[in-house]
Amino acid sequence: MLSKLIVGVATAATLMSGVAFAQSSTVNGAAGGAVTGAIVGGPVGAAVGGVAGAIVGTAIDPPPQKVVTYVREAPAPSARVVVKEKIVVGQPLPETVVVTPIPDDPTYAYAVVNDQRIIVEPSSRKVIQVIK
Repeated sequence: MLSKLIVGVATAATLMSGVAFAQSSTVNGAAGGAVTGAIVGGPVGAAVGGVAGAIVGTAIDPPPQKVVTYVREAPAPSARVVVKEKIVVGQPLPETVVVTPIPDDPTYAYAVVNDQRIIVEPSSRKVIQVIK
């Protein structure tokens, strides 16, 4: 019985780490964690796994250095964009902000807001990085 429990826990830990690291959003992380937790611990495991997966899913991978360099060197738009909302990594930019795709890497876009250069995910407008 004890050996089955140890094998089950080891298998769950392996599955959970793979699922958690493969996620790109909080929702996917929570769902993956809940599924893995349910396999191991039933309903309570699903709840705990969902919370753990959501936390890991919020981590945002930094963009490649070539994208950061492009955004630093790209010309700023002629019109200055100012928003009252605080720009927060992981949150979408306001709809009033125009984002410009990165030519060599369309998975990223950028905007200049409140005199800050910001790298975003074009489809969701989620802020990935604020360039200092």
